[in-house]
Amino acid sequence: MPTLRLALCQVNPTVGDLTGNADRVRAWTRKAADSGAQLALFPELMLTGYPVEDLVFRRSFVAASRAALHRLAADLADDGLGELPVLVGYLDADGPPQVSADAEPGRGARNAAALLHRGEVVATYFKHHLPNYGVFDEDRYFVPGDTLTVVRVGGVDVALTICEDLWQAGGPFAVARQAGVGLVLSINGSPYELNKDDARLPLVRRRAAEAGAAIAYVNMVGGQDELVYDGDSLIVAADGTLLARAPQFVEHLLVHDVELPAPPAASGGATDLADGMRLVRHEVPAVPAAPTGPAATGGIIEPVADEAEVWQALVLGLRDYADKNRFPSVVLGLSGGIDSAVAAALAVDALGPRRVVGVSMPSQHSSEHSRTDAEELAKRTGLDYRIEPIQPMVDTFLANMSLSGVAVENLQARVRGVILMALSNQEGHLVLTTGNKSELAVGYSTLYGDSVGGYNPVKDVWKTLVWRLAKWRNADAERRGETPPIPENSIGKPPSAELSPGQLDSDTLPDYDVLDPILIGYVDGDLGRDGLVESGHDPAVVDKVLRMVDTAEYKRRQSAPGTKISMKAFGRDRRLPITNRWREDG
Repeated sequence: MPTLRLALCQVNPTVGDLTGNADRVRAWTRKAADSGAQLALFPELMLTGYPVEDLVFRRSFVAASRAALHRLAADLADDGLGELPVLVGYLDADGPPQVSADAEPGRGARNAAALLHRGEVVATYFKHHLPNYGVFDEDRYFVPGDTLTVVRVGGVDVALTICEDLWQAGGPFAVARQAGVGLVLSINGSPYELNKDDARLPLVRRRAAEAGAAIAYVNMVGGQDELVYDGDSLIVAADGTLLARAPQFVEHLLVHDVELPAPPAASGGATDLADGMRLVRHEVPAVPAAPTGPAATGGIIEPVADEAEVWQALVLGLRDYADKNRFPSVVLGLSGGIDSAVAAALAVDALGPRRVVGVSMPSQHSSEHSRTDAEELAKRTGLDYRIEPIQPMVDTFLANMSLSGVAVENLQARVRGVILMALSNQEGHLVLTTGNKSELAVGYSTLYGDSVGGYNPVKDVWKTLVWRLAKWRNADAERRGETPPIPENSIGKPPSAELSPGQLDSDTLPDYDVLDPILIGYVDGDLGRDGLVESGHDPAVVDKVLRMVDTAEYKRRQSAPGTKISMKAFGRDRRLPITNRWREDG
């Protein structure tokens, strides 16, 4: 049986950076060649980054993607890498991109893959299954392909597929079985969400059984706006055996020798097949010689605990948002509470303490422990710590305006927001807001106050998970012999906005261990009132919570972007009308 040495290049592209992404392909192809690879593959839309969203509708961008692909093929040959076949994702189009959902087949943008060899594009494939759920809008952007591309590489018939093709039964994988291929390549831009890695391996195994072939699955890594990609690339044999698996959240070259069956008798041209698809065959005339010496084994990285996985996702999402948008540093308010403490610890892990500014902004209602807890966190993490008392500014407002109650509470939050934005304008920081998903759900925030900012690292993190993350991060530091970054008092004390004397979150909200299960059912699970009550939740509490969630949509619409880690994040996944008279509580 033939053996192919595969190199899965799990790398981090940037949307729109065609030159930088192409350079990354060249650098990682060099690494793949140095490892003795005979076939290298890169993620979905590697050349353009993913998702490109409405850049698809710019003809200049599509043309630039096509040109970059051909330039990359030539550059690889000039680099002395032309003999190594390289599969790379790019944006293509058969004609001017069209917005219409009934765009004529063959007229529109294509989510494409190209196999490069000896300075040429020797084969292309257009994504067949286009996802149109959750964060995906690919029916808006792309026309589906109707042809499975099979390339004979190193004596093995190899089928090309892209991401969603793997998530749907039938289509390319069914045709791959009919074509008798030995290997299916799946290039992916599959965003992270908690426990997705648990679903990924069983899914790949199902497709391997469907195709009767081994699968090489390469996924991108890195942050793109709210999305973060976790990598977790893997190779599975035709019988479902896991052969190799890459780590999550880091760039990685996974090199593995895969024993594959010899192909059936060659059949040229295009052949009509079932499932409405066609089959096109190509051949790569030669690949680098099989390496001598021990076989390459990529190893199998075991998944980590949920808290470690989420922490890595949040760190990577924040780091790439700041770095790819060229922010030199971040600034956030430090209240001494758990949310700002976790956000600050994430920022320090992502960017280093020299790029993080934490500002304590006490008022007359701020407790002594809030000030000391903020200062203690700054000492533990080494971030740039500053104190800006807000009471003189609040008093100036109150001397000129007659305000009371909630108006005064919100005034304090908005003064703090002004201070943070002023520091951003003056010093160039990205302002981080620190409201967790539970608070965003029920509207427990002040517009243009504590919600002000350009990015929210804990936007998709339920309050109860915030506590779990804090405890995990401290325990992880202790295991490594380091100082835990988050003061124990920030973790243990009752949460409070401290905008009025003795104020606690529990004055307004149910306890978070009661609130979060209701919110998770309603927001993530789309359960209605009856379903929540049947699940055992108190009807009166359910009614109160649902009213708060429904009436806070206008606040969420104006909230900063933040890293998505759940199956249904606000903004990208959950999209409801602001003007909406439907109420679950009647």
